[in-house]
Amino acid sequence: MAVVKITELEKLLRNKIDINDLIQVEKVERYIHLVKTFRRMNTAIRKEGESVTVKNGAQEYTKAHPLIAERNKVNTQLLSIERSFGFEEGNNKNNNLGDPSDLV
Repeated sequence: MAVVKITELEKLLRNKIDINDLIQVEKVERYIHLVKTFRRMNTAIRKEGESVTVKNGAQEYTKAHPLIAERNKVNTQLLSIERSFGFEEGNNKNNNLGDPSDLV
């Protein structure tokens, strides 16, 4: 899977918004910052593994990597910002998913 370059993503978003609308510009900046954070979290999880072993005195147990929950929170924030842009999904030339009613 090809990774989208941050600079290309930012350029695409800036081309889709009114750059005179400071709120929209701020949203793009926050979105890009969250994408970078999300990617750093993914890298750490890949490097350290999806589960971690915790030692507490004589006890030892395995649990999910703590960054997984944080990554999910960041993902939720990204989706929220995406929705707030108000981009029309029908205008996306690369949307090959079709109509959801096609699944029935």
